[in-house]
Amino acid sequence: MESFYLGIDIGSTTFKAVLMDGNGSVRHSVYQRTRPVSTDHALSCTGRCVDCGQCNHGALKKTVSDFLAAAGVERNAIACTVVTGSQIVEDTRKYLAYDFQVSEVSAHVAGALHFYPDCRAILDVGGQDSKAMIYNDSMQMWNSKMSGICAAGTGAFLDSVALKLNIPVEEMADKVEYESELEFSSVCAVLSATSINKFKNRYPIGQIIAGACRAQARTIISGVGELLFNYKGDIVFQGGVASNRAVAYYLEQITGNRILIPEYHRVMGAFGAACLAKQYAGLRGSLAHRKIDYATDIPLRSVAMRANSTRKEFFSRNNKAPTVWRNLFFPTEILNALGVRMLTMETYAALFARNSKRTKKALDIAAYKGFSGETCSFLRVLEGSELPKPDFGVSTSQPCQQGERIFQDLARQYDFTDRFYSLHTPVNMNDRNAVESIAAGLEESVALMEKALGLKLDMGKLAEACHYTNLAAEVSRQCNDLRWNSPPLIRGSEAIYNAILFSQLWGKKEMIDIQTQFKHELEERKAIMEKRYSIEDTHRILWLHLPPFYDTKILDYVEETCCAPIVFEEVNFVNWDVLNPDDPFRSLARKLLTVGFLDPALRVKYISTHAQQANLNGCILYNHGFGRCSLSDSCFMKHLREELKKIDLPLLILDGDCMDQTTDPCSTSTKISAFVESLNSKKYGNIFGPVL
Repeated sequence: MESFYLGIDIGSTTFKAVLMDGNGSVRHSVYQRTRPVSTDHALSCTGRCVDCGQCNHGALKKTVSDFLAAAGVERNAIACTVVTGSQIVEDTRKYLAYDFQVSEVSAHVAGALHFYPDCRAILDVGGQDSKAMIYNDSMQMWNSKMSGICAAGTGAFLDSVALKLNIPVEEMADKVEYESELEFSSVCAVLSATSINKFKNRYPIGQIIAGACRAQARTIISGVGELLFNYKGDIVFQGGVASNRAVAYYLEQITGNRILIPEYHRVMGAFGAACLAKQYAGLRGSLAHRKIDYATDIPLRSVAMRANSTRKEFFSRNNKAPTVWRNLFFPTEILNALGVRMLTMETYAALFARNSKRTKKALDIAAYKGFSGETCSFLRVLEGSELPKPDFGVSTSQPCQQGERIFQDLARQYDFTDRFYSLHTPVNMNDRNAVESIAAGLEESVALMEKALGLKLDMGKLAEACHYTNLAAEVSRQCNDLRWNSPPLIRGSEAIYNAILFSQLWGKKEMIDIQTQFKHELEERKAIMEKRYSIEDTHRILWLHLPPFYDTKILDYVEETCCAPIVFEEVNFVNWDVLNPDDPFRSLARKLLTVGFLDPALRVKYISTHAQQANLNGCILYNHGFGRCSLSDSCFMKHLREELKKIDLPLLILDGDCMDQTTDPCSTSTKISAFVESLNSKKYGNIFGPVL
């Protein structure tokens, strides 16, 4: 009996399916718009998805059966089924039997390569998002970029224009007047209707549609075209929007590249899934089990030690010492030597992120006060929370300029502007006077705190704090070396919350004890894990910046679902010079300058240098605030990408928010899957994983 391979792509607006025979030819295909369920009565879930069919998902079994019947093929003739698309959810298996799920990126690459084996660049524009894919010859892998949470630059934009003009979207290209100079914005698919209203009664419809298609092309390129910058070859254009030849025309005008539109462009994701189904069928049975078997029988007591320390630092009611607010970068050694109770503001906000009700309430109050989503969610939580009033506040002007403004606003709100000190820190460490300036500022802050709090800094205690930091930093570096030169020893979703770089314990003996315990645990795990894996056996991912604090879902998806271990995290990197206890203020000034986060260029250098030392094969940057955060803005990301490209290390940027889970983009899992599938292809020769 002849075998067939079925690819199914369920997107936000369309259902696509392709049936491919053993020779790689299309036997049958379908492209149909998703419609609301037609029913005369209210839907009620029966829990029998395979048999019911009342909702669109429940009806999927019948949809596929009808598709196969139209092709004249029995279900048992399907050798393998692969699915893709944004609407493939956890419950999909209840009503659709399939063998494997792949990302839309990998599916579209596979489809394009079938028709254009030499293609090196692809644009896919569907109803929900846009994607650019380019093959990096040096890295020997496909890199991709997806649009963010906005529908501009997707099929949703043209749908909204067609609705406003009362014409079928399929007929738009036939009416375009290409010589039109009419321009309007496609910044927002929803607000585009406002722009259309201004023009529709004053200009011919052909000119309006031309302006819309030009805006569509421009927004596609502004969203994902960065990946194709300086690329000179052909670009394969696919997805539903590729049906609009006017958009293709304007893409050629903007990019200067020839745009190729495949015959099956509307169903290319499904066709690529069918191609991958054939490949998967050939590998089935030989793919290795990929999940990492961590040495969990070695408990991490150091984690409990950190948790107890955090609770004591932030919530102890027995501490009668004066309270000092600080930001993440003001030296803790000084405050620990003074004997004050510290409240690190960003950490305080993060501690409550898992309490969704409290976080939501704080964000609501901040909105009432006029702080929109343009303000960092850490800072909005602080603005919307009832905070313990401090006796003094210290902050640094870099690296978070927005944070400095918010802290000053809180100082006015809590009436301690006369007891607030802002330490001026330069943008980079090349300023010849930087060390002296910061050291003088630290001394000045101490003098002001002594006067306001009625305390006297014991220089012997400050020297001791510097000594403790040196010992803790040395053990921390040994811990880092262990992780860099071993198979995965601890899940990144556990280690990242240690965030020792931002700990309040620097300058205390307690930090030495915790890190020493952690080192012993890593050594014990290393002895076990090296019997199970070599460094080359698994992916080795570096996580940059912070994680979402409300749950570990994204990190779990990387490590458990996609089987790509996070072997190190930027927030656990310790690389400053040894402190001189006899010259503490200058030493702490140098530490502040070289910690990595104040100087973006130094930070990029640290990442690229140590990524090679740790044998990493991929980096993930969690882009808190969607590029508005000064620690992960567009300039930093551009610089980082350029430097990592020099060492052939791929970078995945995940837009998101560390505090506000309501802004989580729906494309996150697709981006992660596509990234790991590309790493798989490079490392194992296929997107599915290691072969026995």
